[in-house]
Amino acid sequence: MEAGPDLDYARTGDGVTIAYQVLGRGPAVVWLPSLGNLRAQWRVPVLRAAYEHLARSVTLVLYDGRGMGSSDRRVDPGDLGLAAHLRDLDAVLTAAGLESTALLGYYHSTATAIAFAAERPQQVTRMILFGGSARIRDAMSPAQTQALLSLVDQDWDLFVDTAAHAWLGWGAGESGRLVADAFRTAAAPAVAKAWFAAAADIDVTDRLPDVVVPTLVLHRQGERQIPVEVSRRLADALPRGRLVELAGSSPTLFVEDARADLDLVTRFLTSGDVVPPATPVTASADGVTDRELDVLRLLAAGDSNAEIARSLGITVHTVERHTANLYRKIGARGRTDATAYAVRRGIA
Repeated sequence: MEAGPDLDYARTGDGVTIAYQVLGRGPAVVWLPSLGNLRAQWRVPVLRAAYEHLARSVTLVLYDGRGMGSSDRRVDPGDLGLAAHLRDLDAVLTAAGLESTALLGYYHSTATAIAFAAERPQQVTRMILFGGSARIRDAMSPAQTQALLSLVDQDWDLFVDTAAHAWLGWGAGESGRLVADAFRTAAAPAVAKAWFAAAADIDVTDRLPDVVVPTLVLHRQGERQIPVEVSRRLADALPRGRLVELAGSSPTLFVEDARADLDLVTRFLTSGDVVPPATPVTASADGVTDRELDVLRLLAAGDSNAEIARSLGITVHTVERHTANLYRKIGARGRTDATAYAVRRGIA
């Protein structure tokens, strides 16, 4: 099964053939595609291991979007926007006979997942989002990303190698080569260019309030990739959103700390529980003192300044002073930011 399970094919409402795979058993999860090629991705040992691990607990559905991989590559480059991506997802769900499913939106497909969950809440059970945003250009805005995208129509081979190694952090070994091959064979350069151009115009911000399903927003990026503020804004705007920052800087899932990522994702998909990987905070982390940690725990629990003062046996003025110092040290603008900080670090 070098290239994974056998491919099945779905037909979209506008006549495009979409290649998909189904493996495993349990609650259904559709992993929406970004730039890639399923058959080539199965040859990457780390990705293969992730697919097989997830399939032990869920029914995992993978597919190549229009113009990509084994799906119909003869597509109109002018029809690669959100409506087209929604048609692809709808066709796969229909062909696979799925009345309800969880969604895993990855990079560009984050917006597709959001839009689908907003339009068809009865079909979506849970959602995990990684590497994207409601307005895709926010995730594409860092200077390094823009420099990388400028290579798409100038030097396709240089683009895919740079994307795999410099941007996503895959090493120069066999796995890095295989990931670059997955990008290289994903689509024709002209289609990829049109795909990125269309993505820059996708904005589903107005649909966020209509997403009623529990949503886990995961963030792991280096300084030059997607800022954590992008993921934080997304989680905050979702009625049932929660942000978990993953340790490390490689902007991928299931690679840098595969076991922890897989445990977190599997648990959420199967039970709805969120147990972030432990990140102990000591008095010296971020310069936060023991007393400030005490204040933070109570603040995150929803206590007022007066209640915190009574609990700790200090004055309200002292609580305010500790809170001001705490906000400065952790970069919080208020209670919401401080609570999110506490949740991410397992303090709350």
